[in-house]
Amino acid sequence: MVIKNLKKAANRILKAVKLKERIILYGDSDLDGVTSVIILKETIKSLGSRISAVYFPDREIEGYGITRTGLKHLKKFSPALLIALDCGIGNFEEIKLAKKIGFEVIVIDHHKVLDKLPEADIIVDPKQKGDKYPFKEFANVGLLFKLSEVLLKEKMGGGLKRSFLELVALGTIADMMPRVNENKVFIEQGLRYLEDSWRPGIKAFFEADFLKHHNLQEKVSKIISILNVRDVEKGLPAAFNVLTRSSFEELNGIIQRLRGKNKIRKERIREITQQVREEALKSKEPIIFEGNSTWDYPLISSVASILSREFKKPTFIYKKLKEESQGTVRVSSDIDSVSLMEK
Repeated sequence: MVIKNLKKAANRILKAVKLKERIILYGDSDLDGVTSVIILKETIKSLGSRISAVYFPDREIEGYGITRTGLKHLKKFSPALLIALDCGIGNFEEIKLAKKIGFEVIVIDHHKVLDKLPEADIIVDPKQKGDKYPFKEFANVGLLFKLSEVLLKEKMGGGLKRSFLELVALGTIADMMPRVNENKVFIEQGLRYLEDSWRPGIKAFFEADFLKHHNLQEKVSKIISILNVRDVEKGLPAAFNVLTRSSFEELNGIIQRLRGKNKIRKERIREITQQVREEALKSKEPIIFEGNSTWDYPLISSVASILSREFKKPTFIYKKLKEESQGTVRVSSDIDSVSLMEK
């Protein structure tokens, strides 16, 4: 059994490669989105083609998903095949705009489908209606690994497969997906390869002094924490820059800079968490719902995760803006937050 539209998406990408069409990868800027983009970019390179553009929205400025700002930036590449990775399933108006601009749109996403699907040309999402694949809880990077297997077939040699599984493990752990079924296999295999990775960005971490006295799980946790630091260079997030660079001297400098930023980030998360905790302790409400204009948007997911676990309540944390605020929600595994918000 194959995930719905996976082969259809693969065939369309192969056609674009054969006809030398422009291909744009539009990924979410978190580690799951970044690793998804890297796998598809390297897969297409292995097929003998190249990517015309890679775009990650700046969540702090643009918000999440396919954005009008992103489409305006990419308009010069039209006509092209635009592939949205780890986003897009809720971008109804933006996908209409993308098609009006001249893009053919493939959405590869793992998030829950809302009441309807966007008008993309092809949608790969195990949670969409009519998808009979038994496992639904992939990180997006897991879907990309499966897509790459279909695209590359026998070209997916041992070295490439191993390299991709390392990225799948990092993205799946970072996105806190359940470690069961195929995710469990991906994580176990990827972790086995990580310490001997050929990828310079991963190798640089494992050779760094600050990780030497930690076990593998602790090392991976610290690597993910550092890769999640907001550090945008030429429109590309830190994780993309680290995982695709080849100069160890350059990588060591980037990693040290990110470590410094990560310390500041952790302290700021502690401060915001304490602010919300104090309010939550005073409240008898069944949910936590707090926002502030001074909170940094990239930090609020961590705050929500900490407090949801601590108080065992659905936790909504948002950065208050003038017209529309940007937020995140965390709930326990037995609560369907999307269905509740739809009501």
